[in-house]
Amino acid sequence: MADTKERNQTSITGFILLDFGNLHELKILLFLLFLAIYIVTVAGNILIVALVVSDQHLHTPMYFFLGNLSCLETCYTSTILPRMLASVLTGDRSISVRGCLVQSGIFGSLLAAECCFLSVMSYDRYLAICKPLHYAACMNSRFSFQLAAVSWLSGSVVSSITVCWLSQLIFCGPNEIDHFLCDYTSLIKLSCSDTSLMVLVISPVCFIFILPPFLLTLASYMAIISTVLRISSSARRQKAFSTCSSHLIVVTIFYGTLFVVYMLPDTAALRELNKVFSVFYTILTPVVNPLIYSLRNKEVKEALRKAL
Repeated sequence: MADTKERNQTSITGFILLDFGNLHELKILLFLLFLAIYIVTVAGNILIVALVVSDQHLHTPMYFFLGNLSCLETCYTSTILPRMLASVLTGDRSISVRGCLVQSGIFGSLLAAECCFLSVMSYDRYLAICKPLHYAACMNSRFSFQLAAVSWLSGSVVSSITVCWLSQLIFCGPNEIDHFLCDYTSLIKLSCSDTSLMVLVISPVCFIFILPPFLLTLASYMAIISTVLRISSSARRQKAFSTCSSHLIVVTIFYGTLFVVYMLPDTAALRELNKVFSVFYTILTPVVNPLIYSLRNKEVKEALRKAL
């Protein structure tokens, strides 16, 4: 009876994503800015995928993972920016409950998969620099495919668990989300249901699929830096570090802003700051990935020159 009464209280059929507030005077500027970012992100990442597939010299584990990461980044930004562009242009910030759950599930899936891919790429660079004689035997095509499959699968597992739990929530109160995307923390705050068990289950799941990849990435780069510093020749040391510096830049931007957003206390003073930092790992990281990898990578630049 209590459950029926609770369900009868449900009156929310959609949410309002507040995005970046009432910046009506900057509407056109914001639209053009986000449109340019979206075009560059999609075009750049699709170009990376096309080069990796078409150029024989890029058929190596490192570029195989880079192609997967670029494909993921294209999907990642496409779950956020098209709706945001429509919202900025039309002023309609509404999103249905089902649409919000779908966006939250896809976003969580791709976020977990990106953490795994970044750790896999760091492990690949660890083997190449610290274990060069064993690299070809360890990082063969079969093992590379298995690592990529596990990375994609881990994201699907996180998405399935979170969406399954979120779909059971009941919303009967405020419907405004002070963000530009639907993440599960915002939905939990707006729910009228008892979410204590959900938090108890989902939080460890998220940590399992995000914290271990981060620790593996951290351990890999600590070993890489230690190995590079022991190289006597400065030319060889610079060459060794240049092979992983691009990836290290991406990892620093992604994890640095991700941890700032989810580890800072949720206060009114820091909420806008968290929203700004969220832009880095959701929107700016996908757009700088192809730029960093193409501008700082001789093989990619050579493949692009041949294609042109």
